[in-house]
Amino acid sequence: MAFVFPSLADPAVVIFTIAGALFSCLLLYSIRINLMFLETPARFRMLAGSRWDRKLLSQTYKELAKNPINYTDQLPPRLNRRYIVTGGAGLVGGHIVLQLLARGTPPESIRVIDIRRPERNDLHSEAATRVDFIQTDITSLGSVQAAFCKPWNQAVAHLPLTVFHTAAIIVPSARSKLQYEFVESVNVRGTKNVLIEARKAGADIFSSTSSASIAIRPVELFPSPWVSIPKNFAQVLDESDFYEPLRPHEEFFGNYPASKALAERLVCEANDGDSFRTGCIRPGNGVYGDPTDNTVGGPLSKSIMPTISFAPSKFSFLTYLLRLRWVPHIVQSFVHGANVAVAHLHHEAVLTTKNCPQAGRPFVVTDPNPPITYRDLYNVIKFLSLHSFHVVVLPPILILLLSHIIEWYILLPYRYMLLKHILPEIRGDLKYLQPGLFSICTHLVVSDSEARKPVEEGGLGYRGVLTTLQGMVWEVLEWNREHGSEHDKTHARKAYTTSVELAEQIQKLGVGGVRIST
Repeated sequence: MAFVFPSLADPAVVIFTIAGALFSCLLLYSIRINLMFLETPARFRMLAGSRWDRKLLSQTYKELAKNPINYTDQLPPRLNRRYIVTGGAGLVGGHIVLQLLARGTPPESIRVIDIRRPERNDLHSEAATRVDFIQTDITSLGSVQAAFCKPWNQAVAHLPLTVFHTAAIIVPSARSKLQYEFVESVNVRGTKNVLIEARKAGADIFSSTSSASIAIRPVELFPSPWVSIPKNFAQVLDESDFYEPLRPHEEFFGNYPASKALAERLVCEANDGDSFRTGCIRPGNGVYGDPTDNTVGGPLSKSIMPTISFAPSKFSFLTYLLRLRWVPHIVQSFVHGANVAVAHLHHEAVLTTKNCPQAGRPFVVTDPNPPITYRDLYNVIKFLSLHSFHVVVLPPILILLLSHIIEWYILLPYRYMLLKHILPEIRGDLKYLQPGLFSICTHLVVSDSEARKPVEEGGLGYRGVLTTLQGMVWEVLEWNREHGSEHDKTHARKAYTTSVELAEQIQKLGVGGVRIST
């Protein structure tokens, strides 16, 4: 009996043939995307320098344990002024407070206004405990006014006033305008309120913390298969975008940088060169320096490295997936909170000069060393932390596809309000897995050449006081000391509220008049 081949005219054969071809193309395209996102351009690979191995990390750890970091002698000279630090309980603001005290500013000359009291251990000791704290919601003009109008100690009330504005909220991956209102209420409206009250209070210097993430262009998530690397997958971050028209919302990777860009313009435009001199410091991508940070502190608190896990959640298969990494090879610049604070003090010193060219503009700052890879960061925790730490790598395409599904689901209640009370809310780690996250998990090298220029050449004379190696190892060393108490044999990880978690808590409280599920 002869074998009969199916006819190509058979509709079923045609359908299966087309389906098979499409599946093959999609499979090949997915493999191609994986290969693209696993690439490191040669130029960026060279910039990253040598890797941090166990020997180097152990040696640095022992040196810092024997000779603790003390950079007080590298701080700009003390100025005889009063200070208001918004967000002074946080990462950058807290370091500003500590550096002001370290260089001799009396506690009665410093006022912290923040939405919460500090969790940082270093703000609960010595002179820091005598700094005036006023709980303040910067989205409320009345709340800001009350904080600025509180009488000062008569011994310092006559001194000129500097305002360091570091308060902000970080929502790392949301990019839709439907989710913009909350971020805008704090980062833009809050900045307006602080500017208004700073002027009324007679401040003549206003130094605001911006973000180098403003310069990040959204990465091309589904590039053409024939290109060698996705568009914007490797970027150098500087201040050049400030001198161009403000980009449309969709040309930022998310709502956070869009809001910070607008706030930065408000601050710089408020500069009058005479009675009110303003400007911004843009910390390089990834600020760390305390267990409350997302960069080092977040991973230290987890046994499995979270890809986008900034908030605690109950265990599930999906959240386990989200605790996996695909970026060990990614090259990025990081900046210690102490270096950002030092930059602010240099900034203030320059702004004391009227009509200085440094006023009314931003300056990018980063650690004083070449960029590192995420593998270096992981090795610091893996080799030095007294807690176990593991990194598991997943294909980028899996996370990418899942992120679009999560974003689509999260936005449904915004598009169809009736669904808000029907659909279960995504909680914990999973809600941060949105496509905008990919743009901050790419090769990002920061250039702070403008800030490092001498003052007479238009720069700040900025020099970082800690390298990334020193800063990250020191943070793990302090973590081990805190968790290595002889009275606690379990060495249980302590829970800290990171900036991302704080933003979620603030939103649930309805601060800024916005209370919408994220």
